[in-house]
Amino acid sequence: MTDIIEEYFDVLIARLGRVRDTQAENIRAAAKLCARSIARDKLVFTFGTGHGALPAIETFPRTGTVAGFRPIVESSMISFHHVLGDQGARQYRFIHAVEGYGKAILSAHHLDAEDTLILFSHSGINAVILDMALQAKALGMKVIAVTSLPHSSTTASRHSSGQRLFEVADVVIDTGVPKADASLKIAGLEAPVGASSTSITIAIAHAIVSATAQELVAQGITPRVMINPNTEHKEAANRHNDENYADMWRRLRAR
Repeated sequence: MTDIIEEYFDVLIARLGRVRDTQAENIRAAAKLCARSIARDKLVFTFGTGHGALPAIETFPRTGTVAGFRPIVESSMISFHHVLGDQGARQYRFIHAVEGYGKAILSAHHLDAEDTLILFSHSGINAVILDMALQAKALGMKVIAVTSLPHSSTTASRHSSGQRLFEVADVVIDTGVPKADASLKIAGLEAPVGASSTSITIAIAHAIVSATAQELVAQGITPRVMINPNTEHKEAANRHNDENYADMWRRLRAR
């Protein structure tokens, strides 16, 4: 019997390697946009629906991340793990396909044309993601897409614009993950298992944040980096991180 555990990690490592080898230039371009916004005291908003929300959440406040990244987390877009009942899978399936909701989400955040928006979407075809990409562009913001070109380029848009995320964004980072996402076959089981898009996008998110920090340092700007408080230096770490939170609130108050 095939060792599916070994096979899964082989697939994941290969896909990460492909991103490293083919997307570094695009990740660096994304980081330059993020650094530009942060250096100007603006914000880098991050967003995804469903499992795409997970890499967005990872950008701040997480150990090793930089103040200036601002996740947008809508409970209706992520809390469907109950499947049935309140905030279930059916509600999510409905709401992420409703045009206009993405614009409503963005309107709550007092955006600035010099902000940047990173959108995480495996398919890049659904209404809320396209709403947000198009609205951000209309406001003059730069948009970064982390998406699967093998999926999106072969699938029709579900937005009235007819566009897909990769066709709207200023910078596109291709995860390279196949359309089905899961790709491991088990004899006797029709559906594939072993999804990898979330692991890949989280790695890309941290690569963007890390490259943004490097870009800021190259500009002579010391980024405010979150550090781990779960060590023997807890109090010092908490003071340091509180200063990072204060910087975030200063940026928000300016609007």
